[in-house]
Amino acid sequence: MRNLTSVSKLKTFFAHPFFQDKRTLLGLWLILPVVAAFLKINRNDNNFLIFKGVYWHTIQQLPLYELYPNEYFDHNHYGPVFSLVIAPFALMPHWLGLTLWLVALSLCMFVAVSRSSLSHLQQIFIFWFCAQTLLNSLFMQQFNIAIAGFVIASYFLIKKENDFWAAFLIILGTFVKLYGVVGLAFFFFSRHKMKLIGSLLFWSVVLFVAPMLISSPHYVVEQYGQWFARLLVKNGENIDSYRQNISALGMIRRISGNASYSDLWLLLPAMFIFFMPYLRFKQYRNTGFQMGILASVLLFVVLFSTGSESSSYIIALSGVCFWYLSAPGKRSSFDLGLIIFAFLLSSMGSSDLFPRSFRREVLTKYALKALPCLLIWLKLSYEMMTRDYKTEDR
Repeated sequence: MRNLTSVSKLKTFFAHPFFQDKRTLLGLWLILPVVAAFLKINRNDNNFLIFKGVYWHTIQQLPLYELYPNEYFDHNHYGPVFSLVIAPFALMPHWLGLTLWLVALSLCMFVAVSRSSLSHLQQIFIFWFCAQTLLNSLFMQQFNIAIAGFVIASYFLIKKENDFWAAFLIILGTFVKLYGVVGLAFFFFSRHKMKLIGSLLFWSVVLFVAPMLISSPHYVVEQYGQWFARLLVKNGENIDSYRQNISALGMIRRISGNASYSDLWLLLPAMFIFFMPYLRFKQYRNTGFQMGILASVLLFVVLFSTGSESSSYIIALSGVCFWYLSAPGKRSSFDLGLIIFAFLLSSMGSSDLFPRSFRREVLTKYALKALPCLLIWLKLSYEMMTRDYKTEDR
């Protein structure tokens, strides 16, 4: 009885309007980037230094994918158009640019969810569930938060028949980090497919040419070639990297201890599973099915990429949320256990909830952040191949 009373009190506590007020969540999602900037400024802000370098090197027409040890360590892996994305922040004083960059990333995802067709409580659920993962991603200053926002927003823009701006986000995400290309997965949900194709072509030309405004045509064309070459090298480096390949691919490779096989043995079956639900044409117009595809996309791009790292899980964890919301009335205690497992391991796995030795020697060593997300993706794929979402949307 005492345990039931405690649970009841806990539910009553979190049912307070404060926790369900979007202004509370907006305040939290604005405070977190400021906190991250304060903790990282001049300490571990190397990624932001790389990003600023993309702008300044483009202005000076220097190679974007060479090492610059006097400025930062590691390579840049973002496309030439990123020079325009980062430009306003690169021109500011370093502390201000970093802070506003992190605020912009946080707002990108916040606005994408806020402007979606989700109910108020569904949005609140996503904001609370992803808050810890957001902070972890902000510490790394990377574009993954914006990618999550772009993918989510592109789906809901297509759903709202605003294909022109959906195409902009898909192409911008693709030209910055390639991940954005997964937005094409929503093509079959568009009611204006020819308009969407035309918009994709239009924005491809515009965003390809755009960096030429601050450099030259020859320079931009050359840098795109070097970008793809660098990504190929990076993919090879990621396979055995300790901090990269925190994915289903990396997890299976590390647990098995076998480094001799090709990832295609895993990628091809995964792609088959991913595309199988698309054969259920009669389900296309059902919101639950569409949200399932959105969840699958957000999970797949992290689970089956050698470039996945801890900060990439803002994308995957948002996918976990959409999986749960794709059929909320049908969720079992097993599903609840899965989402709690994902929160504890995939989100809190980078926090002090676990001892440092356990994080280093178990979670990171075996890329176990991917495990809950993989289990959820497999269950989601089964649901999309067997469920009748039409009856559930009524």
